[in-house]
Formats: sequence, C-alpha cells, structure tokens
Amino acid sequence: MGPNSAIRSIWKNLTRLQAKLTFIIMIILPFMVFIQVLLRYVFRVPLMGIEELMIYPIIWLYMLGGANASLERNHISCGILTLYIKRERTMQIFNITKALVSLGVSLWLTYWSYWYFLYSLKVWKYTDLVKVPLFFGESALFIGLTLMTIYTAVELVDYIQIFARSLRKEKEELS
Repeated sequence: MGPNSAIRSIWKNLTRLQAKLTFIIMIILPFMVFIQVLLRYVFRVPLMGIEELMIYPIIWLYMLGGANASLERNHISCGILTLYIKRERTMQIFNITKALVSLGVSLWLTYWSYWYFLYSLKVWKYTDLVKVPLFFGESALFIGLTLMTIYTAVELVDYIQIFARSLRKEKEELS
C-alpha cells in the first residue's frame, strides 16, 4: 500500500463520513421541527429549549454544507470575468489565482476559528435552558473551515496540474 493509495483511502473515508454525517443531520433537523410543531400546536404543550437544541444541527449542517460545496466545487460565485475570458491559458491562470485567493482567505478564517475553538474548549459555556455545552456547536466552525481549506488546497493543486499539463502539451507541439 503506497502513499497515494493511503491518501486516497483517507480522502474516500473523510468524504464518506462527511456525507453520512450531513445526511443524518438532514434527517434529525426536520424531525426536531416536526416534534416541536406537534407538541406546540397539536398537544398545546410547548417543549422549552428545543430551539436551543436545534442550533447544533443547524450550525453543523451549515458548515458541512459549505465544506460539501468546496468538495464539489459548487461555490456561489459571480462569474462575470469568466464571460470575458476567451483564451484557455488565461482561464487557467484565472482559476489558479481564484483558488489561491480562496485558499488564503480560507487559511485565515481557519486560523481564527482554531483560536475560537481553543477558547470555547477552555471556557466551556452552556446554553441557557438545556445546559448543553456550546462547544459542540462552536467546534463546527473549526471543523467545517478546516475541511473547506483542505478541499480548496486540493482544488488549487488540480488547477496547477492542469496548467502544467497544458504547458507540457504546448511545448511538445512546438518541438
């Protein structure tokens, strides 16, 4: 088992775990809303604190959704410049630049979310009603941004490899 197959295995397991976790949260959250509506409007017995509990799957779903968008490269973007770029080489350079800027911003946000993660771990705050540690929701920021950073770095490497292949191909054609 070489290093590439080990990395592929880790990558495959990471993305599979992320997909399963996202799916589970997507089931839990509507179920919690259903229970809340059922208790409040049908049985007239409001369940106090369910809004506090729903914050956790909401935060995790939001961050895992962002990480999934980074994985699938389905970012929300305003592609106006791509309409004006006609040359393939220029588009490749634009993609590399875009991925570099995205990686820089992602690294910066991940850095700050790491310190927030450590602060949250140290302070160990609780919710008001249910007294669940806020750390479990706040840790989603660091984990989600770390995943986004990893996926953005892989995207950058892919764009660089595409650019390098096109340079080699162009050089071979000139020879």
